[in-house]
Amino acid sequence: MNFDRKFSLLAVLGLILLCGSLKAQDLDNPGNYMTAVYKARGDMDTKYMQYVSAAAHGRRARKVEKLRLEVIDNITQCRYKTTDLPLYKGDNSLRQASIAYIQLCYNIFSEDYKKIVNMEELAEQSVDEMQAYLLLQDKINEKLNEAYTNLDKASKEFAAKYHVNVTEDVSPLGEKIGAADKLNKHINAVFISFFKCNWEDNQMVKAMNDKKVNDLEQARSALLSYAGEGLKALDTIKPFESDPSLIVSCRKALVFYQQTADKDIPKLTDFYVRQEEFDKLKKSFDAKGSGRTQADVDAFNKAVNDINSSAKGFNQTNQKVNTGRTVAVNDWNETEKKFADDHMPHYR
Repeated sequence: MNFDRKFSLLAVLGLILLCGSLKAQDLDNPGNYMTAVYKARGDMDTKYMQYVSAAAHGRRARKVEKLRLEVIDNITQCRYKTTDLPLYKGDNSLRQASIAYIQLCYNIFSEDYKKIVNMEELAEQSVDEMQAYLLLQDKINEKLNEAYTNLDKASKEFAAKYHVNVTEDVSPLGEKIGAADKLNKHINAVFISFFKCNWEDNQMVKAMNDKKVNDLEQARSALLSYAGEGLKALDTIKPFESDPSLIVSCRKALVFYQQTADKDIPKLTDFYVRQEEFDKLKKSFDAKGSGRTQADVDAFNKAVNDINSSAKGFNQTNQKVNTGRTVAVNDWNETEKKFADDHMPHYR
């Protein structure tokens, strides 16, 4: 390609991978100068994509913490390369726009993504914390998109000013970056409905283990609400690239949670109430000692039969719920992993 009057400006990261064969450049030529500016951060773009891809597959930033630190080092090197470039005939606009973008990426990887790592464990502890965690991810993406928009605008203005013909194109790297952003947004939009129900279900299990009927009822009510809200929210989410699998898996889980809270948990709660009443009766029966009447004995024996029958029903219902929970959670985890693998190839 002749860079005297024509320059192919890729609209996404990774442009300069196409231009690495240039060994020497005349930086008085505007096309070559643009090439040099992009080349100065080409390694940063590639390393950044490796991080995005790894995080998309693992859903755990802590697992790719080493890679985050590598990205920071790479960004620093790219910043040095860019600041070493001269101004173009006294014009600092393109160089400065690239420096600003690189600096923002540095801030995001050294500060914002570090917050993501620190928030991960906390995010699992409450719905509010998880929503804050996902919101921070969205804000990071918004900052990156805004920064790149500003850089792209500066590039086009520079090209127009110095009569460099610009053609829009998309690189394989750029496609992956765009796909990762859309993929994360889709997964997070579906995931939050699953997480709310899963978290409240865990609260419900805790209340059951502690035999706290009031806490159990509060968790049941909240689970019913989350499941209903989540099912409505899923109706507004479109399949990702014609793939509805994640939505389908989440819907199945939410239907399970809804039915459990509506039909099964009241049966379990009823058993705890009956058990509490039986414990009171037994305490009174034991206290009477030799003063028990036949009517007392008959009433106690009937209560024993009733509580044993209730316990059998409780165990059956509890086993049904536990089995359904395992199926729903395993299906979600497997579907989410396959979904990420299908739509975000590993990038090396």
